Amino acid sequence: MSFHFLRNRVFLRACVRSYATELSTAPIKPSIYGQPLFLSHSHLIKPEELTPGIHAQEYEDRRRNLMNRLPDNSVVVSLAGTVQYMSGKIFYKFRQASDFWYLTGFEEPDSAVILEKNQSARGFHMTLFSSGSDSNKEQWDGASTTFSDARKIFQVDDARHIDDLLAHLRSVIPRYSNIYFDLPPSRTRRSTKGTTKSLFKYLSGRSESDVVIESLGKARPKPLAPEIGRLRAIKSPSEQNLMKSAADISGRAHAKTMRFTRPGLSEAALAAHFNYLCSLSGAQRLAYVPVVASGPNALIIHYTHNNQLISQEELILIDAGCEYNGYASDITRTYPANGTFTQPQRDLYSAVLSAQKALVALCHEGSDLNLYELHRKSCELLRQELLQLGFHLHPGDLERLYPHFISHPIGIDLHESDSFTRSGSLQAGMVVTVEPGIYVPLSPAFPKHFHGLGIRIEDEVLVGKDHPVVLSVSAPKEIVDVEGACQGLLGLEPL
Repeated sequence: MSFHFLRNRVFLRACVRSYATELSTAPIKPSIYGQPLFLSHSHLIKPEELTPGIHAQEYEDRRRNLMNRLPDNSVVVSLAGTVQYMSGKIFYKFRQASDFWYLTGFEEPDSAVILEKNQSARGFHMTLFSSGSDSNKEQWDGASTTFSDARKIFQVDDARHIDDLLAHLRSVIPRYSNIYFDLPPSRTRRSTKGTTKSLFKYLSGRSESDVVIESLGKARPKPLAPEIGRLRAIKSPSEQNLMKSAADISGRAHAKTMRFTRPGLSEAALAAHFNYLCSLSGAQRLAYVPVVASGPNALIIHYTHNNQLISQEELILIDAGCEYNGYASDITRTYPANGTFTQPQRDLYSAVLSAQKALVALCHEGSDLNLYELHRKSCELLRQELLQLGFHLHPGDLERLYPHFISHPIGIDLHESDSFTRSGSLQAGMVVTVEPGIYVPLSPAFPKHFHGLGIRIEDEVLVGKDHPVVLSVSAPKEIVDVEGACQGLLGLEPL
């Protein structure tokens, strides 16, 4: 980050967000809020934003759009995530439940929101449940959002303690005939004995789902995830910008990791270097456990051991991406460990690249394709490319060489909501991956000079009306660019 002074203003320049703040706006340390806000973190958040890159009004629009979709006499119950534990009291870094965060922007664990559809000008009543202020807890973990601040900052009609949630549900649920509710997928059955101010600290060994469902009485809740998933499928301009930033960070990290690679290093060193580069650029975490597969390890689609040494003429397949301000990236690149493709590597890589570029070009609304049709097209293209390389394909052979699907939607989650149907046509504003791959086992059924090669090329693509936009363009994929990055001739711009 660099600082440039101009009279009484200072411009902060980071890798993706650049804007001015008054010098008199000193950071509040320690923060008096439960999450970064403009008043405490003006280097991260602009004045009108609730979370980095997303305005408070956009969160309100999301809630309104959801409630407008639902029939009259509807209530929505959405739960936050809970802190997950590695062992004993050793916790993982918290990540908020995706749907809850999409609706609220509230980043504290052990929270909940209830939206009740009504005839008011707003169209609904919003109640947020959280831990509120707790001086003992704050000495250990930092500030939590007070109920007063929750009303002002998060536009809630009512803010209550999380301990009131179940009693409130029992009083509210009987008023409604349409109850929409989902538990976050990360919920686990774990005793919370010994923790303080946990949403379910008094539940002992019973799972959270048992207790919440019990509080609904005889009501039969409808799944909430499909309703929110339909909204999340189309990315707003703000979301598109955040996803482009996440892809830029990851793409540059891919390019610089190519340069960092050399025979004799461990796969773990490459994984660590990629993680470091993403963190240095402002990413909060990796979006998933990275795949760093050298040589035949790339034949294992989800190889995450990342614990072997890299040999001289091997290919390296890295499937890795960061999460930046709530949005995931997912990029795969394959490149030579020594910086130069061998002829068989070059031939097979060119085949996968040719198919991948043709498939990316189809990712627009005008193509009227769905993901199933895009996958069938990928099979046709890869079959043609392999035949030209001398493969003799019998029934089932292509499935051995290309065992996975071509695409998945991506956004807040690496694999977006299950409500995204592969049979629905691509629509402008969707973001999907395009990731064909060929993995040649050591089998006499296939040409020997390709044995042990695993090649996948994956981009993130924003579906447009008439043409696609590749968000991950900063990650080299043309052969000349890949070799240039490996040899230090490309991708040397500062982070």
